[in-house]
Amino acid sequence: MINTRCTDRVILDLWHPLAALSEVVAGVVTETVLLEEPVSFTLDGDGSAAVWRKRPDIVQGSPIDVASVTDTLPLKLAYGYIWTSLGNPPDELFPIPEFEETDRRRLNAATVGVNVSAPRAIENFLDMGHFPYVHTDILGAEPHTEVKEYDVEISVDRNEILATRCRFYQPMASATSDGGADVDYVYRVPHPYCSVLYKSSPVDETRLDVIAVFLQPVDQEHVRAHMMLCILDEENEDKVIKRFQQTIFGQDKPILENQFPKRLPLDPRAETPIRADKSAIAYRRWLSQKGVTYGVIPAST
Repeated sequence: MINTRCTDRVILDLWHPLAALSEVVAGVVTETVLLEEPVSFTLDGDGSAAVWRKRPDIVQGSPIDVASVTDTLPLKLAYGYIWTSLGNPPDELFPIPEFEETDRRRLNAATVGVNVSAPRAIENFLDMGHFPYVHTDILGAEPHTEVKEYDVEISVDRNEILATRCRFYQPMASATSDGGADVDYVYRVPHPYCSVLYKSSPVDETRLDVIAVFLQPVDQEHVRAHMMLCILDEENEDKVIKRFQQTIFGQDKPILENQFPKRLPLDPRAETPIRADKSAIAYRRWLSQKGVTYGVIPAST
């Protein structure tokens, strides 16, 4: 493990995303920031990659051979992204088996910087209650504002949060939608800073589209949000699919950046919960149980 400003062992030992593979310029150095630490990475035309702590002798944009890089950080290429860790990560990343289905469109919808903590962003991703007010006439509309009863569990075996039986009326659930419909949702949180959403596919009622948010914690109050799509859509061009998701995220961004405090309070008395917040309550409890301290305000003991 490298010396780092982050002292949260749980977060240090996780895999974290750095960039979408499709958007990396091969053969040159790219720089970014993870957990307040400048890191560099490169990818060659054959799919080999390397990540290392930024060094003054290797500058952004310079050509480099992957094989020449020494003192590298852990590396994983998964779900269309480069992942690394500043600690001792597990051998495997959380599974998304749908990503291997060959008839799906697999895209990075966007990578967006947001002035908020990673846990705040995940909590917003889990919140259906804001759909009619923030994503009006797309993911929700008045008078369809009720969040119906749903189930949430913290799975010890799978090491994740799972919310099922989620259902919400949406005027335009995706780029392929041609009218309003009740949409089924399943939410997974398999990583403190990543969430995976499954929702009804307008193309095939027997299958679900997959939308994931992989958050790169730049520091305790800033993230780069990588939006992964794994969907059924043979009709629309990539730019149309991406534009739809970018519109949704563009509506969320100012809401997120106006959150106060920017770090997520874990004390259950800090913010008044309502029934629609069941997933958020479980998420906060899960973070507390794990001992996460980075990007949160820990509960007082």
